[in-house]
Amino acid sequence: MLSVKGPLTIAGHEFKSRLILGTGKFSSPEKMRETLDASGAEMVTVALRRVDLSGKHDPFANILEFIDPKRYRILPNTSGAMNAEEAVRLARLARAAGLPNWVKLEIHPDPRYLLPDPVETLKAAEILVQEGFIVLPYINADPVLAKRLQDVGAATVMPLGSPIGSNRGIQTRDQIGIIIEQATVPVVVDAGLGAPSHAAEAMEMGADAVLINTAVAVADDPAGMARAFQKAIEAGRMAFEIGLAARLHTASATSPLTAFLE
Repeated sequence: MLSVKGPLTIAGHEFKSRLILGTGKFSSPEKMRETLDASGAEMVTVALRRVDLSGKHDPFANILEFIDPKRYRILPNTSGAMNAEEAVRLARLARAAGLPNWVKLEIHPDPRYLLPDPVETLKAAEILVQEGFIVLPYINADPVLAKRLQDVGAATVMPLGSPIGSNRGIQTRDQIGIIIEQATVPVVVDAGLGAPSHAAEAMEMGADAVLINTAVAVADDPAGMARAFQKAIEAGRMAFEIGLAARLHTASATSPLTAFLE
């Protein structure tokens, strides 16, 4: 998928696709690989707790064998970390094991709603940036926190549309709008996007990219759904760059009535 007016650029790296895919919840690694291929995505997230970092080739943690690092930018994520200390330790282990120094920073101690911890996220981001990591933090749609993360050197900010895996779409529209308005780094809408129309909406708002996992992985045809999201993202981005028509409080005739009866 090609962006309309230039590629997505994160930390100096260019991506033609504005779709980032997660790798959880697929029925098999083979189905995941097929879906990645169909999606056109160039960046994929991988939960570090699902990766063998021991070097012992754990057959139950071999997801990386199905992702071509020459084709995809692998984005390790710290999902499952309960605090900054755990997230930093996971990122360090991943880098020591040879994974990229890019990290999707996720800290959500609440197992029911999986909402990110803003205090621990900022703390971990500061440490990881200082250690040379490219940090992409997952956050609540909090404009103040987004600005703080930008200031400490985060490569993107990734506000949630709604809770992880909820498929509710963008329930934080006003806050995400402020984040986009104030952003000095790319804004990636992450979590809760359950339909291609949700992704198109995010792009129409001016988001730079979206991250999708559940809606694709649990579909009857994951590869087909990935292509649907791809097309929606392209359409939404094109509409944003062209410029959407202004919203009006009153009707506006599409055909002029002047001199109609003369």
